[in-house]
Amino acid sequence: MILDDTWFTEVCEDAGSAFSLKINSKLHEEKTDYQTIAIYDTQQYGKLMTIDGLVMLTSRDNFLYHEMLSHPVLFTHDTPGDVLIVGGGDCGTMLEVLKHENVKKVQQVEIDEQVTRLSEKYFPELCVSNNDPRAAFFFEDAIKWVRDAADNCYDVIIVDSTDPIGPAEGLFSKPFYQDCLRVLRPGGIVVQQSESPLIHGDIIKSMVVAMREAGFTNTQSVLFPQSVYPSGWWSATMASAEAPLTQFREGDVRNKPFSTRYYNSDIHRAALSYPEFFAEYIK
Repeated sequence: MILDDTWFTEVCEDAGSAFSLKINSKLHEEKTDYQTIAIYDTQQYGKLMTIDGLVMLTSRDNFLYHEMLSHPVLFTHDTPGDVLIVGGGDCGTMLEVLKHENVKKVQQVEIDEQVTRLSEKYFPELCVSNNDPRAAFFFEDAIKWVRDAADNCYDVIIVDSTDPIGPAEGLFSKPFYQDCLRVLRPGGIVVQQSESPLIHGDIIKSMVVAMREAGFTNTQSVLFPQSVYPSGWWSATMASAEAPLTQFREGDVRNKPFSTRYYNSDIHRAALSYPEFFAEYIK
């Protein structure tokens, strides 16, 4: 990370590239027990949150990530009643999940409470559903939470994590996926943010291998733009032991009773399509 008085710049060594945002000021910075969180006011992208010098979200484009992490998996599952969000401290994923009337309960397990508290202050638009009676927040180690959870207690698990380094590294492992499979009900689906298909293919490939070794027989990535992340192109990967992940409740998507800014049935269908290089790489 390079920062002068007017620009925030994140360097991505893997891609040999960097991404910059013009800033007006730094609004907050603190080191928690887990990481360093900073908030900036930018000229064109609204508020910016970084963790350990890496871009987490901006006001302008976070809807792309939160919608595509939430709605494809929830419309792929037949009846997603009980949902677990692993991470997701900014609450944007919780906001999207709670738009689904058939969701009865959402538990969010985030290791660092300050991510949520700072989001409530600087990204209040993402936290408007935090008092929904279906929502419950726990600030604990999600790996331990899933390991200790009862069998067959969730329909969908959404892993809204940071990159596979530091506190999030264990979320990309076979033992974690084995625990996810155990706590999912029949037909259950786990989805996890899975980095850039252009520059992090090795991470996605290792995730798919670990998921399948854990017992998930079906995997499917969804691809979507994300302008502030390395390469501007991102992915989420679904896994299930039963559910056919290329089929979804397309009629329900077309008739959804809530608004989205990016996601719709055509986007869902298109996001399931793999470019040739990506299909070959993870085959």
